[in-house]
Amino acid sequence: MRSLRAAVAAAVGADPLIPSPNIWNWPEVYEQENRAQDADGAVWTVLRELTPWAGLDVLDVGCGDGFHLPVFAAEAASVTGVEPHPPLVERARRRVGTRARVLQAGAAALPLPDASVDVVHARTAYFFGPGCEPGLAEAQRVLRPGGAIAIVDLDATVEPYGRWMRADIPRYDPARVERFFEKQGFSLRRVPTTWRFPDRASCEAVLRIEFSRAVAERAVAETVGLAVPVGYRVHVRRKVAISQA
Repeated sequence: MRSLRAAVAAAVGADPLIPSPNIWNWPEVYEQENRAQDADGAVWTVLRELTPWAGLDVLDVGCGDGFHLPVFAAEAASVTGVEPHPPLVERARRRVGTRARVLQAGAAALPLPDASVDVVHARTAYFFGPGCEPGLAEAQRVLRPGGAIAIVDLDATVEPYGRWMRADIPRYDPARVERFFEKQGFSLRRVPTTWRFPDRASCEAVLRIEFSRAVAERAVAETVGLAVPVGYRVHVRRKVAISQA
């Protein structure tokens, strides 16, 4: 998963291998963030509806330290995580053991054969609109006919998190990103979620690694209690199956 500032760099067409200061520099705090995100499982519910993976082969692009891999592994036939940052690759491998394999690679050069997976999942990782065409092409290449690409990103139109996000990365245009994915043939599902923290210290620590100092302090001051509403978008595209007729 990538930081917001890395996200906007990708969105404006920068090099796809972009440092992610949140998880790269503070993996333990990011673990708290992952545990707090989507506390009620709303994103997972939508993914199960739109791109069910039971008994199928799954690829998680930009898997970070592998937080989501065990969820897929519980039902999938096989799970592969791809992550470019070596320390995160090692953390992911320790997390999943033999339940999944984790490979070091970027989204634009996936180390998998053509037509080898049924679901490609990317959550707040690399695919942020214009500039991500190489990764989309690679996802399409490794996908089997009838398979699906599921891209989960943050919805910057939803308050309050979206307001902090827009303040931190004013060049990021949510409407432009949505138009991009629409032209690429993706459907869109907006998913309201709640980030829920066990205590105030973890809440503030997460906000401080997600935003610049000024915006983070504003977010901390504006957050009352231990829950933060956060919107997501789920973009899905299926690879057309080849007719046997």
